Amino acid sequence: MSPIGMAAKGLKQRLVSSSIAASSVALSGCLLMLVWALKSEAERTFAAADGGFDAVLGPRGSKLQIVLNALYHLDESPGLIRWNDYERIKGNRAVVAAYPIAVGDNYLGIRLVGTAREYLENHEYREGRQFKVEAGGALFQQKALEAVAGSQAARQLGLGVGDTFHPYHGLQYNADARHEEIYTVTGILEPTGTPADKVIWIPVEGIQTMSGHDPNAATDVSAVLVKLRPGANMAGFQLDMLYNKRGDRLTFAWPASRSILQFFEKLGWFDQVLQAIAGMVAIIAGAGITAVLYNAMNERQRDIAVWRALGARRRTVFSIALLESLGITMSGMVGSFLLYGMAGSGIARFIRNEAGVAMDIFAMNAAFWWTPIGLLAIGLIAGLAPALKAYRTDVTKNLI
Repeated sequence: MSPIGMAAKGLKQRLVSSSIAASSVALSGCLLMLVWALKSEAERTFAAADGGFDAVLGPRGSKLQIVLNALYHLDESPGLIRWNDYERIKGNRAVVAAYPIAVGDNYLGIRLVGTAREYLENHEYREGRQFKVEAGGALFQQKALEAVAGSQAARQLGLGVGDTFHPYHGLQYNADARHEEIYTVTGILEPTGTPADKVIWIPVEGIQTMSGHDPNAATDVSAVLVKLRPGANMAGFQLDMLYNKRGDRLTFAWPASRSILQFFEKLGWFDQVLQAIAGMVAIIAGAGITAVLYNAMNERQRDIAVWRALGARRRTVFSIALLESLGITMSGMVGSFLLYGMAGSGIARFIRNEAGVAMDIFAMNAAFWWTPIGLLAIGLIAGLAPALKAYRTDVTKNLI
């Protein structure tokens, strides 16, 4: 029988212990790929999901909070800004387009976002791609009690064209906070893979003048989404200086994607902790392989002595132990990709539901090749001690 056949037979005889060792390898490989691949993919997709805007103008406060609230619909607004602030930045020569955003209400936990019809009608959320309404629907009229649901929101709530609903005050659903107005769904947006999919869009006036809202804020908005002219970097610096350095009432979050990238940078320590944990699991898995095979070599010393007496060379028995170690490691590698596929799909689905950002967990990533290489290296190292044990087996002593 060849060394490969002997190694396969040995692994089959110790199926339970070998499977446990392979499971440890699979877990460590899955963790390593999840930490590395999902982090890099999350950074890329979140930065790309800026909705085609360069900046966000909001009330004085955290740039990250303003961006999360206005672009990703994840946080609360730190306050309100005046309508003339919107008109002023819209009229700036460096600004291609500016759209008001007003938040503060929901329907069964799904956020309502007030904006101008022109946003859904004219804006490119990605280069060359505009919002489209599914067949049979239409955009809302600016002064009407009408709504357009994002694809994810419509699916989650079971909304269709012609359905009606009462808004509820606040960003969290409270059955006792229902508004009197009744909105009619006029259209469902086609999927965009951006946070726009997870909210319901209504005219900005609807949020401003909703029953129960402060009439003194009837013309205020939460933020303004800003698209600068191509190559207007100097204008971005000037607006940053105007609002952030000289002013004390508004915040100009520019570039919008930088706030998200800075947020991920702040979580770098957490990634390092997870990588350290995954590395420790990999080392433990290697130690487990060593223990399983070393004990196996002890139990099989007589068998090894017989092989040697029948003509097997030292390097042959040495290679059998290494092949068994690699067999366990490779089984674990296959398992790590299976675990990654299941866990990664679940995490991506959760992020899609919560943030509206579509992640491609199978996009090519460096972790997909250096993780298997690292696991193979651990497997080889783990197999050295058992292989040396087999190599040094005393034939005469173990045949008696």
